[in-house]
Amino acid sequence: MKTTDFVDELRWRGLLQDIMPGTEELLKKEIVTGYIGFDPTADSLHIGHLTQVFTLLRLQKAGHKPIALVGGATGMVGDPSGKSAERNLLDEEALNKNVDGIKKQLEKFLDFNSDKNGAELVNNYDWMKDYSFLTFIRDVGKHLTVNYMLAKDSVKNRLETGMSFTEFSYQLLQAFDFYQLHQTKNCKLQMGGSDQWGNITSGTELIRRKCGGEAYAVTTTLIKKADGTKFGKTESGSIWLDRTKTSPYKFYQFWINTSDADAKNWIKIFTFLTKEEIDTLTAEHEKDPGKRILQKTLAKELTSLVHSEEDHNAAIEASLVLFNGELKDLSNLDEETFLEIFDGVPQFSISKNELESSINVLDFLAEKTQVLPSKSEARKLIQGGGISINKAKVETPELLLNSSFLINNKYILIQKGKKNYFLCTAN
Repeated sequence: MKTTDFVDELRWRGLLQDIMPGTEELLKKEIVTGYIGFDPTADSLHIGHLTQVFTLLRLQKAGHKPIALVGGATGMVGDPSGKSAERNLLDEEALNKNVDGIKKQLEKFLDFNSDKNGAELVNNYDWMKDYSFLTFIRDVGKHLTVNYMLAKDSVKNRLETGMSFTEFSYQLLQAFDFYQLHQTKNCKLQMGGSDQWGNITSGTELIRRKCGGEAYAVTTTLIKKADGTKFGKTESGSIWLDRTKTSPYKFYQFWINTSDADAKNWIKIFTFLTKEEIDTLTAEHEKDPGKRILQKTLAKELTSLVHSEEDHNAAIEASLVLFNGELKDLSNLDEETFLEIFDGVPQFSISKNELESSINVLDFLAEKTQVLPSKSEARKLIQGGGISINKAKVETPELLLNSSFLINNKYILIQKGKKNYFLCTAN
C-alpha cells in the first residue's frame, strides 16, 4: 500500500468524519508519524476501541508510522468527551495494572519491528510525572484562552450539569501530549473518534502557538448499530478483547449474531478486506441472506485476529453443538465453553443423591426442574417427540434418569422443541 492511500481508505470504508485542511496533502508527500491515545480505564480494551486500533493499523499499512499512547497521566484525570458525569478517579496501582494490560494487547496488533515505520508505544506519565503544576500552567496554560477552551463541545455539553477543574484541564493535558510527541518524535498527526475533535484541535493550536509547528488532525465516525443503540454493548456488558473477560466463544457469537444492516457496514470497518472482496461478499449475501455470509466473515476475521484461528474454529464447533451436536460432542467440551454455550438459559439444580436411585422423566421435568408446569404436559410433549435429554429424543414417558445421564458428572441438558434449552446441575 502506498502512502497516498490512508485517507481514501478511511473515506470508502465510511470512517472519515473530520479532517483538517492540508492533512491529505501532507500524507501524500511524506511518511507521517501519527498517534492515537487510549485512556487506561480498564486493564483491557473492548470492541469499542477496535475502530482506533484499526485506524493505527491502516496508517501503518499505508506506509506511515503509528504511535499508540497509553494515558497513564491523563487516565488519572478522565476525559469528559461524550460523558454526562465525572468518572471515578483510579489510584496509581490500578492505573499501572490497566496500562500494562492495554500495552500487551496493542503489541499484538501493531508491527513494532519495521525499520522504516515501526510502531511505538508511549505513556504520557513518563513526561508528566516530574512536570510541576506551576511549570505546566505557565508553559502550556497561557497559550490557550479560557474562551477557546469553553467553546469546545466536550466542555459546552457539560456546563449545565457542571464540570470540575480536573476534567476541564484534560483538554490541556491532551494538547500537551501532542506537543510533546511533535517535539520529540516529529509527530504531525493526531487521530481519534469524532468526539475527540475538540481535544485534538487544541493540540494543533498549542503546537502552532508555542513553536509555530505543523500539526494536523483526522477523526473517524462514531460507530453505532443500525437501530441507533450503542455499539459494543450487550445485556451482559462490554465485549472485551481479553479472553478472561469475554471468552473467544462469546466474542465470536457477538459478530455472528450481527444484523444484516450492521454486517454490511461493519465488514468495511472491522476487516482489512479490499473493496472488491467486500462487494463480492455483499452481493453473495444479498442473494441468500440466510447463509449469513457477511456475519460469518466478520466473525472469522475478528476472532482470528483478536484471539486465534484455533479459537475461531473451536467457536464454530461449539456453536454447532446447539443445532446438530450429539452427547459425545457435549462431553468433549471443556466446562468453560460448555457453560458459555448455555449462558442465559434457564437453570435448575438437583441433588446427586436423588439421581442415584433414579427419577422418572415426568417427575424430573414437572417437579424437580419445573421445565414444564405438569406431568400431563410433559407426557404430551414426549409423546409428540418434543423433549430431548442430552441431545437425544426422549422416546417414552417411562424413562428413568440416573447419574449415568450426567454430562461430565455434573450436568443434564434438557431441550424443549428446537430452540428452548434448560440446564440442570447436579450438586
